Formats: sequence, structure tokens, C-alpha cells
Amino acid sequence: MNLESLRALCLSLPAVTEDIKWGHDLCFLVGGKMFCVASMEPPFTFSMQVLDQEFEELIALPGIIPAPYLARYKWVLLENPFALEKNRLEAQIRQSYELKKSKLSKKDLKTAGLL
Repeated sequence: MNLESLRALCLSLPAVTEDIKWGHDLCFLVGGKMFCVASMEPPFTFSMQVLDQEFEELIALPGIIPAPYLARYKWVLLENPFALEKNRLEAQIRQSYELKKSKLSKKDLKTAGLL
């Protein structure tokens, strides 16, 4: 996966916005909550939230580590954007989106156009 394909996938999800934070990170948000963060500077890496029960399994794989500053919230950093096969990677990104969306209040869901 590269930045362009990650961006296309994230923006294909309902009510997703993007923002550049910290000067060089492209953040994808749903209802103002980040679900994926990608480095815009080489090397290309990105982070996302995973389920608690998947966290240990994923960080045991080569090219995936606990995300700095966010690991306690079960975020992983893909140092190698090809560490997971394409279908699983896309499913993990969608899952990260759904995890954040599920935490939004009804008011925030309505504001985002998701209700």
C-alpha cells in the first residue's frame, strides 16, 4: 500500500475528513476522531487502531510495532506498508474506522451525516 491508495481507501468511507497534523502527518477522521494516521514524509508508514485481542498478534509480525504515544489505546504502526496482505489491511483500516465511529455520540453521528 502507498499513500495514494491508503488515502483513496480512507476517503471512500462515509463522512471521512482529512487533516494534516504535526506538520507532516495526514490524519483521517470520522466525526473528528482519528482512525488512521499516515506519514507524508519518507519512509511511508501509517498507524491505526485495532481490537484489543488483535494487538499482540499484529505487533508480533515483522514490520508492525506498537504505535508511539498511542499503543496504550491499541494502535499499531506499520513500518512496512506491505506487512499485511491487501485484503486484511483494508479490513483492518475499515475496522479502525468502525471502532471510532462506534464511540461517537448520536449528536456527532448526526452532525457527520451518519444518521
